[in-house]
Amino acid sequence: MIKEKGSLVVVGTGIRTVGQLTGDTIARLKTSTKVFYIIADLVGEQVIKQIHPAAESLGRFYRLGRNRKEAYDAMVERILGAVREGHRTCCAAYGHPGVFAFPTHEAIRRARAEGYEATMFPAISAEDCLFADLGVDPASSGCQSHEATRFVLFRKVVDPSSSLILWQVGMFGDATYQPEGNRGRWIHLLVERLCEHYPEDHEVTLYEAAVFINCAPRMERIPLAKLIEARLTPATTLYVPPARSSVLDEETCAALGIERAALAR
Repeated sequence: MIKEKGSLVVVGTGIRTVGQLTGDTIARLKTSTKVFYIIADLVGEQVIKQIHPAAESLGRFYRLGRNRKEAYDAMVERILGAVREGHRTCCAAYGHPGVFAFPTHEAIRRARAEGYEATMFPAISAEDCLFADLGVDPASSGCQSHEATRFVLFRKVVDPSSSLILWQVGMFGDATYQPEGNRGRWIHLLVERLCEHYPEDHEVTLYEAAVFINCAPRMERIPLAKLIEARLTPATTLYVPPARSSVLDEETCAALGIERAALAR
């Protein structure tokens, strides 16, 4: 008897699992012979277990105070082990499975390199929720998006005429697993970097998407300088609105025959 060749599909649970699971995701969870999950809340975990009772959590690989990369590598090996054994493997990740999700991307990359079929299904991310809750249209002024620590370490170019989204500010400067975050231990370095481009009193928003039904998202507006004193969690995202208007290239606009009024948003 020839053993069935394994495969991998990566799905996302959305930010609010109840209500944001797609039909495609539910179908994959039901029909896979092996299901893994990386979920941030107990309700989401229960939903996955109801759909596939034998689903296995990959959260067990995290170790307090240890580098998160160690856990990610172990997760990838566990996922690929099931694929190599011939399972129709499904990995469900919190939010969008390809956003801030090294294990899912790496598992797909390596599975494909070994000749297995591997696909990813999109889902609702925290950024999608932010656009909806804060009323931000990224097409209006443009939008930059960075992981907060890398934003500072690599001195990313800042355009104050565009929106700026900084992820994982509650874990700024910390590569270890800290389920409660580091409480802004080094956040002053991020503030100093931002103040090179924005005034200290520029209003920014601390954002956390709603995880449960009938719960409001966190949308706390504060002056940039007050970020040092703010309560930060691993779920906190920083939204920095534009500090100035974009400058129109009049010459190119005229060459294209575009009227200024047509560019108004």
